[in-house]
Amino acid sequence: MSDQTPAGGGNDGADGGAQLTADAPQMPRPQVRETPAHSIPGGLGLLLTVLGAFAGLGMIIGGGALAAGGNKAVGVPLIVVGVLLSVGSLFCMTGVKMVAPGEARVIQLFGRYVGTIREDGLRWVNPLTADRKISTRVRNHETAVLKVNDAYGNPIELASIVVWQVEDTAQALFEVDDFLEFVATQTEAAVRHIAIEYPYDAHDEDALSLRGNAEEITEKLAVELTARVQAAGVRIIESRFSHLAYAPEIASAMLQRQQAGAVVAARQQIVEGAVGMVEMALARISEQDIVELDEERKAAMVSNLMVVLCGDRAAQPVLNTGSLYQ
Repeated sequence: MSDQTPAGGGNDGADGGAQLTADAPQMPRPQVRETPAHSIPGGLGLLLTVLGAFAGLGMIIGGGALAAGGNKAVGVPLIVVGVLLSVGSLFCMTGVKMVAPGEARVIQLFGRYVGTIREDGLRWVNPLTADRKISTRVRNHETAVLKVNDAYGNPIELASIVVWQVEDTAQALFEVDDFLEFVATQTEAAVRHIAIEYPYDAHDEDALSLRGNAEEITEKLAVELTARVQAAGVRIIESRFSHLAYAPEIASAMLQRQQAGAVVAARQQIVEGAVGMVEMALARISEQDIVELDEERKAAMVSNLMVVLCGDRAAQPVLNTGSLYQ
């Protein structure tokens, strides 16, 4: 017994009343938030450092020529300044950072967070800083098939797919130890929590169930996931169930229960239709005065029609050669 039709849901419109209120742990307030890093276009920074390196090289060559000509008082200082300028220019070249689309660079100065570069292309920052690359692309995470007990205690299997994106790079790197593992763990915790709150199939028609109210349940899942992972600077875009089924040990029994319910519902519809057809037949016979039926003949006719209309096999006609009373 398996129902694997995906159920969609997102973090929008998740205000479905008290039943859809997020029930997530209270996360601590973030100590750091993303801010733009101070930088200049990388092309300009690279040009200035290259010009500085060539200028320093020229000063070294000129100073060497002056020193060789006997003017050491000017040549030696010029060589020293040229060496310092060349070394400083080469060192400043390390401040040129390349940022690809869908990525960001988190900048730190002596361990302190100073900002994030999100503009793609070449950017130049303080060469004394260190940078860490982090992807801001949309990602998806699919949980393994989890085996849990639903609200009625029945063992079920379910898995989910979560689409998410890093929204605050500073929180993702500095507020949690490993934001990828954090998202995976919190997703599994939220899925398990949702599973134990609702039954797979509700006995009450007005109650929510995992199979019958997939849209509402996945909205609650998105709300709870958002509350759980916001400490890591992560935004939940969408969540949905990718697998939902009874556990194998009770699947056959639950299948029989569902089949019995389907049979009862089908029989109920058949009986309602048969009663309407019998009423219509009696009304037409009476209107057109085809034959006059007393109460006993009407009862016999109703019985025969109900047998023919409600039976699950073809009716076998019986010819009565006598009267109705013999």
